[in-house]
Amino acid sequence: MAFAAPGVMATAVAAATEATCCFRELNQPSKAPRPKPATIPQAPVVWVAASCSSSGNASGTALSPLSTCTGLAAPGTTVGSGRAQQCSSQQEAGHDLNKERGCRDNLFEQLTLRLSQEPERSKAFPQVAMADDDKADRLPAAERKRLKKEAEAKAKAEEKAKKAAEKEAAAEASGKAPKAAAAENVEELDPTKYRENRIAMVKKLKDPYPHKWDVTISIPGLIEKYKDIAEGSHLEDQIVSIAGRVKNKRTSGTKLMFYDLFADGSRVQIMCQVQYHEDGEFLEAHQNINRGDIMGVRGFVGKSNKGELSVFPKSVKLLSTCLHMLPKDHQGLKDQEVRYRKRYLDLMINEDVRKTFYIRSQIVNFIRHYLCTRGFLEVETPMMNMIPGGATAKPFITHHNDLNLDLFMRVAPELYLKMLVIGGLDRVFEVGRNFRNEGIDMTHNPEFTACEFYMAYADYNDLMDMTEELFSAMVLNIKGSYKIEYHPDGPDGKPIEIDFTPPWPRISMVEEIEKKTGEKISRDFEDPKTVAQLDAIVTKLQLECPPPRSAARLLDKLCGHFIEDVIVNPTFITEHPQVMSPLAKWHRSKPGLTERFEMFVNTKEICNAYTELNDPERQLKCFQGQAKAAEEGDDEAQGVDHDFVTALEHGLPPTGGWGCGVDRLTMFLSDKNNIKEVILFPAMKPQ
Repeated sequence: MAFAAPGVMATAVAAATEATCCFRELNQPSKAPRPKPATIPQAPVVWVAASCSSSGNASGTALSPLSTCTGLAAPGTTVGSGRAQQCSSQQEAGHDLNKERGCRDNLFEQLTLRLSQEPERSKAFPQVAMADDDKADRLPAAERKRLKKEAEAKAKAEEKAKKAAEKEAAAEASGKAPKAAAAENVEELDPTKYRENRIAMVKKLKDPYPHKWDVTISIPGLIEKYKDIAEGSHLEDQIVSIAGRVKNKRTSGTKLMFYDLFADGSRVQIMCQVQYHEDGEFLEAHQNINRGDIMGVRGFVGKSNKGELSVFPKSVKLLSTCLHMLPKDHQGLKDQEVRYRKRYLDLMINEDVRKTFYIRSQIVNFIRHYLCTRGFLEVETPMMNMIPGGATAKPFITHHNDLNLDLFMRVAPELYLKMLVIGGLDRVFEVGRNFRNEGIDMTHNPEFTACEFYMAYADYNDLMDMTEELFSAMVLNIKGSYKIEYHPDGPDGKPIEIDFTPPWPRISMVEEIEKKTGEKISRDFEDPKTVAQLDAIVTKLQLECPPPRSAARLLDKLCGHFIEDVIVNPTFITEHPQVMSPLAKWHRSKPGLTERFEMFVNTKEICNAYTELNDPERQLKCFQGQAKAAEEGDDEAQGVDHDFVTALEHGLPPTGGWGCGVDRLTMFLSDKNNIKEVILFPAMKPQ
């Protein structure tokens, strides 16, 4: 038995009125009394084709509910005599049911074809449509809205397909090959299969990844060169060839298309008009280019009537396909996790990210230029060391297979650079990576960039003057002013002003702590009484200091609490205790202290410098003190580097050494409060 879909119910009823019902004769012999009508509102409606023939010379077809043979009724119908008894009447009359079913199937196929060709017949029976509307009215509003949208979308798609088919048929009838259809919006066809669709498209292309595209001018250069031409002008004699990524694509019929092409931090409009196109079929050339693709354009420059600088192509070329659907420009890419893990996508979508890393490059170049013009030589020193010296930090450990030896990733290049000064390279510097196996937070990354320089015959006072000159000039050069606006709590937080105008304040660490606490602190920081005094002050202030609670660690906590945490504008913290500075030279007039300074901006350390310790005997004692601290549990303390002590025995001239963290400096000049924003590929936990 064949079944008709419920959706053709109204049409089926209309057709039934025109067909001759063969059950009429079948019902004539039946004299059984009619049962009392009953209503079963929940039974589903399924319509079937019933057919019969009388005396072999008449046939008819009608649609009847399947319930007439199953004992069920459609919602709102009654079960009683007539069609409710048709099946039983046929059996009583002794008809051959197999013959009936074959006849029904044959006629049902004819009826289905007829119904598909006459969709408007349902309008002849508005009472049936009203019944369907009554059922729809009982649905929730959201469901009705959804069904309405689906129906509209389906009707629109059918209409579009019908027009396309008619157009194609007309082209075939005229004997002309149909032209390539306008590029469909592949993002709306089926977003879930976007990548599959794009891969299939690439496989059909003859040359999906060309080896070369000649670029005669960059997009920023083009904008600068032609920005002043008149509105509506076309410089058809000046042909340019450019390339970039498509950020947006718009169509206006089949003869006009627009692209926004982006490269080198700038974008330009590509205005494609069919009358200027020379290379192949216009629509065929554009149908496979979509948002995110790399595109080559050759054409002339002009301005639209609205004054938009544009390139009018004579030819375009798909150079590389983006197989993934990119976020729209107005949406952007906000998810930090995705941005940091897929920095390439971040750079594509968020144009301000590019500016951050241009600023970073400007900072490094400015430092290089400043030092090179003062006679410094840039060098490179080993990344893997036998001893993790040069700074107080916990190192990473790696293994050298050929030597079967554990090595430490460098925490600082300091010791190697001072060896070069001993060797006669009086002014050296290095910009490179350091590695410290410490925590990850808003201002710390295990792998970071630093610049260190060493200058023979200079002391820490000279270096403070150089630091003021270097950073104030850098800020003025990059930002255009000594004063910058910074958002310490992120772009939505309250901004502060940081003033780099020299000169900057200089604060002696221990003297300032004494002023804030009102207590006199002994300069013998190895004396247990001094350590106990510092411990008591830290405990009183309820500052957290995990063991070992050494003098160096306790002083660091007090400095952070009283000095570092209140600094906004650039400030020098000077004269650190010797126990905190094993590589710095003792102060020439203040026992127990060193000639050292740290420069802080808005509570963060930017650079660290001191007059270098060049007495090999004192240096050995400082190393031994560090080794003792390491034995007591300080995993950041340095060991004893006998090779460096031996180098000092060959004579290190009076030298000033300086180090700066490039990442933190970039944070301030690019207005970022998270160090991950200024590192292209920051350390991340596994997904």
